[in-house]
Amino acid sequence: MRLLVVEDDKILNQQIVTALEHAGYAVDSAMDGEEGQFLGDTEPYDAVILDLGLPKVDGVTVLSAWRREGRKMPVIILTARDRWSDKVQGFDAGADDYVTKPFHMEELLARVRALLRRATGHATSEITCGPVKLDTRSGRVAVDGNPIKLTSHEYRLLSYLMHHTGRIVSRGELTEHLYDQDFDRDSNTIEVFIGRLRKKLGVDIIQTVRGLGYLLDTSQTKT
Repeated sequence: MRLLVVEDDKILNQQIVTALEHAGYAVDSAMDGEEGQFLGDTEPYDAVILDLGLPKVDGVTVLSAWRREGRKMPVIILTARDRWSDKVQGFDAGADDYVTKPFHMEELLARVRALLRRATGHATSEITCGPVKLDTRSGRVAVDGNPIKLTSHEYRLLSYLMHHTGRIVSRGELTEHLYDQDFDRDSNTIEVFIGRLRKKLGVDIIQTVRGLGYLLDTSQTKT
């Protein structure tokens, strides 16, 4: 999953980015509303964390513009604790959730996980496909109850596929959602990661749809 953080406090921005990266996400960041709006317009994010009190363009204006243009990615707004009116404005502009400052990072991470689950139609933090279980809360993967050690890119790939069961996911889409903006992207590496995943999982749940992409065996999938 690929996320965008728009927060003008440099220290808080970096803290959020670091926590999200440690949780297994690819993350881009912006320090003002103008840059944040541009990134949201041009990159395919799975979710956005958006501060409202931004320089150049405020967060409500950014969010309103995204929604007018039909951009549907889930958005969590960050607000000051005593500004309840900001929350109302944020929700009216199209926000999906909010976190008040100061906040515990674990709360923000939990809200991100919940938004991503709801956006992809999953009810709990554990996603299961046949013998494979992925726990989005802990970042652990197990096959028949046995833990499997994956690299960060392998985990991101499996997580994206399991969040999007029931449809074919192209290599291009995987490339766009697995790597942050600064990463040297090469869609050919997706085949390499798919091969590694199949070998580590030891079960045939990832189907190749020739010329189109990859599909999980949804006949075995549940949440």
